[in-house]
Amino acid sequence: MISGATSGAPLARRNPVAKLAAALVLSVLLLATLDPVAPAVAIAVELAVVPLFGLRYRTVLRRMLPLLLSAAGVLITLVIFAAERTGTVLLAAGPLLVTTGVLVTALGLALRLLAVALPGVLVFATTDPTDLADALIQNVKAPPRFAIGALAAFRLVPMLAAEWRLMAMARRARGVDAGRDPIRRLRLFASTGFGLLVLAIRRGTRLATAMDARGFDSETPRSSARRQRFGPADAGLVVGAAGVGGLSLAVGVAAGVFRPLLG
Repeated sequence: MISGATSGAPLARRNPVAKLAAALVLSVLLLATLDPVAPAVAIAVELAVVPLFGLRYRTVLRRMLPLLLSAAGVLITLVIFAAERTGTVLLAAGPLLVTTGVLVTALGLALRLLAVALPGVLVFATTDPTDLADALIQNVKAPPRFAIGALAAFRLVPMLAAEWRLMAMARRARGVDAGRDPIRRLRLFASTGFGLLVLAIRRGTRLATAMDARGFDSETPRSSARRQRFGPADAGLVVGAAGVGGLSLAVGVAAGVFRPLLG
């Protein structure tokens, strides 16, 4: 759980599997349409329940910043390079032609990206990785080797950023610097990324060997130190997420803009 999150918040203390299932159900329902109304309604509901997860809007915004930039990139790219220009012309400036059809499609994809990603941000910001691994083993009956391996990988992700900075500092200390040359920067980026990949593979190999040595590859049943219960409130969270997805689609249908993904 990240700093700034309140563990005692109503939705933050729900079962990790329930939160993950709720995010998955909502995402699947939102992927069924291409219109911008359904994801806009879903985003409004998701933002409204942020305090129930014990998070501050500033924290969520900081976490969503890369996704916001990606959504803006999707919107601009589709508006400029879309093949079909249907609907009423809104802007005609030389080769740039913006129509209502293009704008609706671009908005739908950009908003859907945010609506699908935001639940994942809320879930992982309020879920302890160890609790998630325990819940996968106890509630979903996932293999312990898979669950603990995923937990270890999740714990090791922050180390990648630290190692990247360390490798960059070591290269600068040796006088290896790209300066303002974009080609050299690209080459340096590629070589640093390859070195980081080699380190990650080596660490993963050592981790797999250590897990096998501790019996994770055997068929012996393993016990869990912390009990993860899936109760009525957890089931209600999943049902509520399905309800939000259904409501979003219903609003799109009522507005007359529903565009099914298939058909």
